Amino acid sequence: MSNSDIKALEEAIQKHWPAKPSDKAKPYMGKFFQMTRTGTKISAKVEGNYGTYTVSIQKDDQRLSSVCSCYIGKYGNCHHCEALALTFLSNSSAFRETKTVDLEGISDFNDLKRYLSGNTLDSLLKELRSKGITQKSLAESIGMNTRHLSAVKASELRNRYYNELGAVKLACLWVLEHLGKNGTKH
Repeated sequence: MSNSDIKALEEAIQKHWPAKPSDKAKPYMGKFFQMTRTGTKISAKVEGNYGTYTVSIQKDDQRLSSVCSCYIGKYGNCHHCEALALTFLSNSSAFRETKTVDLEGISDFNDLKRYLSGNTLDSLLKELRSKGITQKSLAESIGMNTRHLSAVKASELRNRYYNELGAVKLACLWVLEHLGKNGTKH
């Protein structure tokens, strides 16, 4: 992550969250683990009242978004997101930088894992759509119910993960590689 990315993320976080942690966020300050940053996205895990939560914050071009896998964090308005933001402000160097891999740069299973973790199912489905391949046609071709595919996609965006997420992403890559080149409507 470049210094300009770190600065942009810090400024966005400072605008969104107060400098002083709320009483609910305080117990989670400094308790995060597996803290990573990729571009202008940070993510980490924390032990909560009902298990381990995955928390992430990302700065896009015009907005800051956050999400937590806790029961109230679907839209990022929970104390875990606040605690992660303030943890980042207090020690951004504690977040291990991870590099993304382009599709053409995949040469082994480690690269594949980094590629799949760096690209959401939603982004892969959008890429398929740009090639004329609908979400419905993908679901039908891999024997999956379209509503289930939608649930898998939505859950990933809320830091909740179905076991088949990786397999569905691989199916998207296969379709992009073998059927998406001609831009054929399906």
